[in-house]
Amino acid sequence: MKRRPTAALAAGALALTTLTIAAPGLPGAQAVIDSTPGYSLRHLSVDVLVGPDGDQPCTISADLYRPDGATARRRVPAILTTHGFGGNKADGNQKAIARGFVREGYAVLSYSGLGFGGSGCKIHLDDPAWDGRAGRQLVSVLAGKRTFTWSDTGRAGRVRYVAQERPGDPRVGMIGGSYGGQIQYAVAMQDRRVDALIPIITWNDLSYSLAPNNTDLARGVTYRTPGVHKRQWTDLFFGAGVIDGVDDATVDPARNVGCPNFTDEACAAVAELHTLGYPGSTTLDLARQASVASYASRVKAPTLVVQGQKDTLFNLQEAVATYRALRAQGTEARMVWQSWGHSGGSPAPGELDLGARSLDDSYLGRRFLDWMDRHVRGDRTAPAGPRFEYFRDWVRYDTSAGVAGRAVARAYARRPSFSQRPTASLWFTGDDRLTPAASRVRPGSQQYANAPGAPTSYSETSGVEGNQVNQPVSDVPGTFAAFTSRPLAAPADLVGSPTLTLRLDAPLAAGTQDGGPAGQLILFAKVYDVAPDGTPTLKNRLVSPVRVSDVTRPVRVQLPGVVHRFAQGHRIQVVVAASDAAYANNPTVQPVTVTTSPARPSVLRLPLSGDLRF
Repeated sequence: MKRRPTAALAAGALALTTLTIAAPGLPGAQAVIDSTPGYSLRHLSVDVLVGPDGDQPCTISADLYRPDGATARRRVPAILTTHGFGGNKADGNQKAIARGFVREGYAVLSYSGLGFGGSGCKIHLDDPAWDGRAGRQLVSVLAGKRTFTWSDTGRAGRVRYVAQERPGDPRVGMIGGSYGGQIQYAVAMQDRRVDALIPIITWNDLSYSLAPNNTDLARGVTYRTPGVHKRQWTDLFFGAGVIDGVDDATVDPARNVGCPNFTDEACAAVAELHTLGYPGSTTLDLARQASVASYASRVKAPTLVVQGQKDTLFNLQEAVATYRALRAQGTEARMVWQSWGHSGGSPAPGELDLGARSLDDSYLGRRFLDWMDRHVRGDRTAPAGPRFEYFRDWVRYDTSAGVAGRAVARAYARRPSFSQRPTASLWFTGDDRLTPAASRVRPGSQQYANAPGAPTSYSETSGVEGNQVNQPVSDVPGTFAAFTSRPLAAPADLVGSPTLTLRLDAPLAAGTQDGGPAGQLILFAKVYDVAPDGTPTLKNRLVSPVRVSDVTRPVRVQLPGVVHRFAQGHRIQVVVAASDAAYANNPTVQPVTVTTSPARPSVLRLPLSGDLRF
């Protein structure tokens, strides 16, 4: 197989010299020249025009990484990348991504998004008219068609060493995580010059991300009935954006006029979510115009969709929605479910180490490099990889340094296609059990009600990684219904999103639900793994918030997507809870009865890799 250039991989200590130069318009700016063996780094700024009419001026702060030997005669492919929410072009993740690719012979333009880290204008949530247009003009910088300003000299510059497929069309791919993942779609939907995307742990529909409803879905995760406000995550992100505006007030003082560092519509949306507990039509429009769910048909660049299993912000259902939409309209797309995400940011040993000597030294780093080599560099011998693969945390492998990057492949399962069709069913029956046989269903019910004024179930503290400050999941008796299986006779592997059909009797909600979301029932569905000693595990602390439009009809719920092994001797438990501390909750007390009967059963359907045995 043809391999990548290795000249940029020369070992040696970093030679980093920091010079303080008063550049025009940027008094006291820090100009950093990185003379690391294998590449050079310089700071620059780019003036762009954005907004619905393309007439709003903004200045983008960026770093340009140039591999040694790249010239107008020896052109190289390029990577365009930006950061997660609250980050900037020079944070640890961005530096690691940029250094990883420049050492493989790619030129890299790493930039701070609008409203962040030295760039002007406000945060517009990756709106194509704002962030997408800005990114499109940075593609033109890599094409050599647009000039920029060097931060250390104040002089105009132009890139003349990026390979091109045709004049003005550079060989360029995009990679980034979270907020830096969605921006790729916003650029690619309007710029066919982008050759490949690797969006990592990002959203499909931002209205679902910040106010999910896991029923009444129109397509993907886009719902008809407004969802349930994800309070803790929304507050974290809004606060981070405001702080960034204060920290960079001298860059663009206008960022803090009116709604601080956000478009005015964002402040109104946050206020509405806190007041009502759900998004109104204007908030839905704001979120969805900044979401690939609204324009996936225009994204044609080959896309490696990478999503995290440990992620209560942007869950696996969002990746599935994007993957399916891209595939349905003919875009080359593949999907990876990695071990880590917003709710646990440490990759498994050997899974991903962007700070390693080479991207080849970790499993996903090698996958990312292959994707760009194939679609950007044009090396058709570089493998595209499996259509779908996922990490299994129960598989043991050698985690020793220098070995884990190859050994971790054992923990990844690969499939030639993606499906999460149910393969097994567990029926609710009258003795508070789950039974694998519909013929064994007996009439029965469980009642619960929410407590007034305070949530009574705890799943997570959003944004706190790892062990969630050591607080176990919990549900207060009387505020939830639970149905539990017998102990398993053999392990059962769950891969994907289970579905749940509930039969409810909620008389107060039935009388108020026609008045709109404020009068509709909220519930939280989840699946526990119950150990022989009774200890419940909520895989990755994922729950499915539901706002029920009509409690008199069967309620079909999409449960969280997970990859999980239920061990032999463990039991599967479905819990329907009245509240959750991380979300908005029912504003009034709502008595609810979960019912089942042979004629009208409630049922859990599971996509298992293998059989379900009791």
